[in-house]
Amino acid sequence: MKRQEIQSFGEAFNGKTPSKEEQRSSGRPILKIRDIDEKGRFRGVFESFVDDAFYNRHAKKKLKTGDTIILNAAHNSDYVGSKNAFVTNELNDVIATGEWLIVRVREANSKYVNHYLKSPSGRKALKNCVKGIHLYPKDVERISVPFPILDDQIRIAHLLGKVEGLIAQRKQHLQQLDDLLKSVFLEMFGDHTTMRRQQHFPFGEFIEFLTSGSRGWAQYYSDSGSIFLRINNVKDARLKLEDIVYVNAPDSAEANRTRVRAGDLLLSITADLGRTAVVPNALDGSYINQHLALIRINIDTGFNPSFLAWYFSLPYGNSFIQKKNREGVKAGLNFDDIRSFPVIKPPIDLQNQFAAIVEKVESLKSRYQQSLTDLKVLYGALSQKAFKGELDLSRVPLV
Repeated sequence: MKRQEIQSFGEAFNGKTPSKEEQRSSGRPILKIRDIDEKGRFRGVFESFVDDAFYNRHAKKKLKTGDTIILNAAHNSDYVGSKNAFVTNELNDVIATGEWLIVRVREANSKYVNHYLKSPSGRKALKNCVKGIHLYPKDVERISVPFPILDDQIRIAHLLGKVEGLIAQRKQHLQQLDDLLKSVFLEMFGDHTTMRRQQHFPFGEFIEFLTSGSRGWAQYYSDSGSIFLRINNVKDARLKLEDIVYVNAPDSAEANRTRVRAGDLLLSITADLGRTAVVPNALDGSYINQHLALIRINIDTGFNPSFLAWYFSLPYGNSFIQKKNREGVKAGLNFDDIRSFPVIKPPIDLQNQFAAIVEKVESLKSRYQQSLTDLKVLYGALSQKAFKGELDLSRVPLV
């Protein structure tokens, strides 16, 4: 497939940042970096504005539907180019600030060019253009793009857009399931006001065993062996098996002390405090690092660990954790802090009902997550073949 530089079918230029004196609380909106989320979507609300004089003076910096906007400067070179968005009608004629580099095409399909710049090859090309902590328009204009005939550009953009849409849909489904569990918890156990009126008990009364992980595990990292759980694996009352590390654990008292059992409650005690999760059967025998506390609940005390994980992850229970954090000299929880947390104690049957709902929803989420992973792999494979000219486009509609 032939290639052409962006400057042969379009242009690249930077936006314009108003000075503090030129910014207004109302008027013509301007697009700042924070107005676009990490997924390249407009957040829906503008926070900064300029007057008509600034807007008319810099009319050449107005975005047009079909532009690609890319983060062109950051404090760290690794973040340059990390945000990439396709301009839709809601951003048409909005002025972008100078931290945005704008790619505008005239003699190519704009969605096709956007997909290429988001592909591994396109991101690599952008990264190669970074000088220091900046991305300059003239360098971007010299990026060479695979350039099939226009009809095939349209077909490729349509195909990749369909898969991209399915990926967004799966992510939305996963978020909806998270929201469902939160609403079910509040429906079963009450909101902030309701829980405040209930009887509270010191958490320590129900703890059978409490310990934290230890340092020095890096020397035992391996390609296989036992799973080593870190703080990034614990979030939103569940264990996330992404970015997993394995260890060949030593046979020592210290290692055995930090070995978890199914049903244990994990709680982050440094850095991002208050992350919780229950250890499932599949992770029985895993180990934890120093950022996590292992809490083993006495099974005769009338608590289901799944209830406790959600209790401490949602605002009411988590507020006690954050209060201890604010009282401390530095971020961190000690064992006395954990034992002192106030907990409510709903009927165990109700807790067990909630745990059963969590299990069913998590099973569904697991299938959705696998589908999302498969779709991402498919998108990567299709884009790679498409930009190499190896994709059969005969059955892809021309839309």
